[in-house]
Amino acid sequence: MLEQLTELRELPLGGTPGTAFKERLRAELLAGALEAEPEPAGPRGRRHRPRRRPLLSQLAAVGLAAALMVSSFATYQAVPGDSLYPLKRAAETTLVHLSSDEAERGQRELDSAKARAKEVASLLGSSADGPLVRKTLKDMEASTRSGISRLERAEPRSPKIKKFAREQEETVKPMLQELDDDQLAQAEGYLDYIEGLVAPE
Repeated sequence: MLEQLTELRELPLGGTPGTAFKERLRAELLAGALEAEPEPAGPRGRRHRPRRRPLLSQLAAVGLAAALMVSSFATYQAVPGDSLYPLKRAAETTLVHLSSDEAERGQRELDSAKARAKEVASLLGSSADGPLVRKTLKDMEASTRSGISRLERAEPRSPKIKKFAREQEETVKPMLQELDDDQLAQAEGYLDYIEGLVAPE
């Protein structure tokens, strides 16, 4: 193509290319067009394009699923003060409301109380443990009382109540020496309540 342009530049202004030049240029352009046609029209090129889209869609779906799993795990591990903690509590509340009967709601409330006890243990020794520990102890007792009340209505003298009380006592008692005076009063009041749930042998 550069050769043809050079020839055209050498023509005087207002002159026209010769017949031989026109025929040669036409032949070269046609030959170039014929060589270029098979590439975009080839069936292989058409097949590869649709395959990329499903692959990208699958990768996006896997990435989204992985992100959701990581987010769910992080939410489950959240403790009071974490940015994801309100989401964790909202999920617990939703599970209680979606439960099929009163006994299941009661059990879920007791599960929440167990979670609060573990959160208190994880908060002890942290820089912001004071108000957060007091709030979490209060929430633990509220969930316990609500759960026990539901279970007693649905399943009077349920062995689940005694089992919960013993497990919760084992979790809370080791914390007592690490609590300040206000926290200790809360925890001891809670222990008095759950110890009263365990019927004498």
